[in-house]
Amino acid sequence: MTAVHRRRPQFHPLTVAGVERLTDDAVAVTFAVPDELAEVYRFSPGQALTLRRVDDDRDERRSYSICAPLGAPPRVGVREVPGGYFSSWLVHDVRPGDRIDVLPPAGTFTADLSVPGDHVFVVAGSGITPALSLAGSVLRDGVSTVTVFYGNRRVSTVMFADELADLKDRHGPRLQLVHVLSREPRDAELTSGRLDGDRLRRLVGALVDAPAVDHWWLCGPHGMVTDARELLAELGVPGERVHQELFFVDDLPPEPVRGDEQTVQGPSAEVTVVLDGRTTTLALPRDVPVLDSAQQVRGDLPFACKGGVCGTCRARVTAGEVTMRRNYALEAAEVEAGYVLTCQTLPLSERVTVDFDA
Repeated sequence: MTAVHRRRPQFHPLTVAGVERLTDDAVAVTFAVPDELAEVYRFSPGQALTLRRVDDDRDERRSYSICAPLGAPPRVGVREVPGGYFSSWLVHDVRPGDRIDVLPPAGTFTADLSVPGDHVFVVAGSGITPALSLAGSVLRDGVSTVTVFYGNRRVSTVMFADELADLKDRHGPRLQLVHVLSREPRDAELTSGRLDGDRLRRLVGALVDAPAVDHWWLCGPHGMVTDARELLAELGVPGERVHQELFFVDDLPPEPVRGDEQTVQGPSAEVTVVLDGRTTTLALPRDVPVLDSAQQVRGDLPFACKGGVCGTCRARVTAGEVTMRRNYALEAAEVEAGYVLTCQTLPLSERVTVDFDA
């Protein structure tokens, strides 16, 4: 019997249909999808697009959450990271008519939204991006309710302020929108300061019946998401009702991919990489993540953030032993089944097989 290999999604050049200024340092970029690719780029609310920029031998990719509701053209929200090679380009240089390589939608920060329910979002900064897509989609059923706790520094840094206000006007009491500002005083002390565990505890206690909520959505800095998860566990919220996504873990962007090969120095392992049915066996260092070292030979390996956040580099270890330094993308069941984030995975045994097709 001939083995059937699952082919990885491929980049397609999409035309930028619009660039909307949201704040001084943030934009929304909308893509035009040709009819023949409509199914390929059909997304679920909460998913993300990985964009690629190639400049000479520099190949960089970033994953940005889709901020459009279900059925609309794909649109991503981008906030500039100071000194960021990729985000600065999108915020300041990209114009309508430009073409950008884009992977089809991906990501697990989503759920079955066909059943009406009560949704609570705890987000900060650009974490509002997937929340806007999810909230705008679920509110359409005329029954579901949404509460958004949205942390920012100042009013001037609030992304999608007008769209959120429009949603509130359109859906009235079914949407509860709470802005929390850390560097600008508000009328109420409760909404003035950081959206940390203590403040969230008081907000939830005052405005939400926590056990009755069907879906909790957490998106923002690691500290905020961790505080929120601990609070929800303390309140007895089942883990399966809690969805989380991190945008930034490190201050530094991932290293660009370069085509130069390196000689292995120090302890090494024989690592077999399987992708798109093609098998490559390499001698790789044990103190460098599999993705980083294998990319020197296999430049087609999938990646985006390289921070253990987006899950783009997910693969299954089918032989050997490895250790994963950190994981903010895979569920416990995936890890139990042998899946790893190759950007965070170090070989432990002499021989390891990593299968991106599994």
